[in-house]
Amino acid sequence: MEYRRLGRSGLQLSVLSFGSWVTFHKQIDDSIADALMGISYDAGINFFDNAEGYAGGESEKMMGRVLQKKNWDRSSYVVSSKVFFGTRGKAAKPNQTGLSRKHMVEACHEALERLQLDYLDLYFCHRPDPSVPIEEVVWTMHNLIQQGKILYWGTSQWSGAEIMEAHRVAQQYCLIGPTMEQPQYNMFERYKMEMDYLPVFQNVGLGTTIWSPLAAGFLTGKYNEGIPEESRLAIAGFGWLKDRWIQEEKIKKVKQLAALAGKLDVSLAALAIAWTIKNPNVTTAILGATKTGQLHENLKATAVLPLLTPEVLQEIENILQNKPYMDLA
Repeated sequence: MEYRRLGRSGLQLSVLSFGSWVTFHKQIDDSIADALMGISYDAGINFFDNAEGYAGGESEKMMGRVLQKKNWDRSSYVVSSKVFFGTRGKAAKPNQTGLSRKHMVEACHEALERLQLDYLDLYFCHRPDPSVPIEEVVWTMHNLIQQGKILYWGTSQWSGAEIMEAHRVAQQYCLIGPTMEQPQYNMFERYKMEMDYLPVFQNVGLGTTIWSPLAAGFLTGKYNEGIPEESRLAIAGFGWLKDRWIQEEKIKKVKQLAALAGKLDVSLAALAIAWTIKNPNVTTAILGATKTGQLHENLKATAVLPLLTPEVLQEIENILQNKPYMDLA
């Protein structure tokens, strides 16, 4: 397993990590979660990703139960939570969602309780909140770090401009600014990582814990002939994923990518994940799985990296035809 520094911090994360979004509580039970996290840890993965909004907090409870059972050395792994959506869904009252100081602090305490931990290694603002002054957000995160409740804070799905504004406020008041961002990044979702965040990488540094390297499983090829019953695109409430990925033009490209993977004698999934971590600005790619076989296959991505020669990367670009570029005309 390769380990990379999280932005300009001293923290090292495994280049592949394991996340619970969609799967924990909704698709798998404690025994499968235990097996998957065990395989991950034994393979060298040291980062486990979670959020208050995943399954209304049940995902964190499940991960907490597994961590208690494993009884691993706490200094050997990194756990995250995220704040914004809350755990109460449509029943949420004012101050039970968003990035107010009240919700951020209470959500942190609730996440620690669910995960059965004394502190969070990483704490993300799960979305930007235009209704809250950025000063309030930065001060709250700084105070949580000072109190020892979190170690690093970051953002998820923020724009480069919003991240830079947080750094401006942190510099103005001598506070601790954001260390990392969790964006979506895969062969079909490239703009933020390859264009929008470039000034952030260059000027202040930014660790990235990218999600959906397989585009919700689309880049495994399993949706090429329809939607399998047990897949996440078949889950109620995730129709937006189906609308995003099940498109004729994209399926055509996935079939071409699968042919290239076959030529390299690797799985399409391992190729797609390896492509994301080939980007040096990616700290870690978060894997998700419901079966041990899926996870073992995805873990092969690190072995595919040496196969991504300039020639192979150009073949991939020829298929995708979607590389972001700056119009200088």
